[in-house]
Amino acid sequence: MYDIKKIYEAFTVDEAIELLREHPEAKILGGGSDVLIKIREGKMAGEELVSIYMIDEIRGVSMDEDGTLRVGALTSFSHITQNELIQKYCPTLGEAVDTAGGPQLRNIATIGGNISNGVPSADSTTTLHAWDAIVEIKGENGVREVPITEFYIKTGVVDLKPTELVTAVKIKKESYEGYYGHYFKYAMRNAMDIATSGCSISCKFSGENIVEDVRAAFGVAGPIPLRTPEAEKFLKGKPLTVENINAFAEEAIKELKPRDSWRASKDLRVHILKEISRRCLVECFKAYKGGQNA
Repeated sequence: MYDIKKIYEAFTVDEAIELLREHPEAKILGGGSDVLIKIREGKMAGEELVSIYMIDEIRGVSMDEDGTLRVGALTSFSHITQNELIQKYCPTLGEAVDTAGGPQLRNIATIGGNISNGVPSADSTTTLHAWDAIVEIKGENGVREVPITEFYIKTGVVDLKPTELVTAVKIKKESYEGYYGHYFKYAMRNAMDIATSGCSISCKFSGENIVEDVRAAFGVAGPIPLRTPEAEKFLKGKPLTVENINAFAEEAIKELKPRDSWRASKDLRVHILKEISRRCLVECFKAYKGGQNA
């Protein structure tokens, strides 16, 4: 049974904002893949909820006139993976969310909920960091946009003020055009498991194998998803050789903060993070040589 005090249903974003203003203690309910489980476990028993599930205006994938990819906050993982725009311009995001849970979860889990949880193991957020995503937020004071690298404050806490909700995730044309990417999730099982560690890298190449630009992001490598700007700086302008790939991995780990937990030791995570960063770079280069925009 679900111990819920009361549910308020919103059919527009403005209605949701007003309900959040009227009921400041209420929590947002989207797909429910996390909230309902926590309620059933007793961790959120007796909560008031504002359901946003019926707000179609923040569901779906579209492209703005300037080429910006816009993913509505209520878009499910399944729809992201299957969307033609995602497949053409940023398939790495579709591949990343397709590693989450099983089909049932991916059919209801939403990208807005996934990033709003603030957990470093979220499968979408590592790739969104690697693609310089922007989080669109709306509240009673209007709309604001926050780079996803600034959206995460600490584990479980994101930059959402009272009455605010995520309405979309945006990836600008200059952040995906000409880039090739890969997401690698390491988990104890191939399915129905959360990441022990994760890495997502996007690269732009020139010539035969020169790294013109690179963005690398890591999950479960610290309290929040982390970019590695110094390692990225090291690799830019260099040929993608075995030596430089290994050096990049060594540089990246200096910027990460893996820890011991019941799922993996710090030493194991260090080993995993180095290895999957190498593999991601290799896969990016394979995509480039194959002419597949990713």
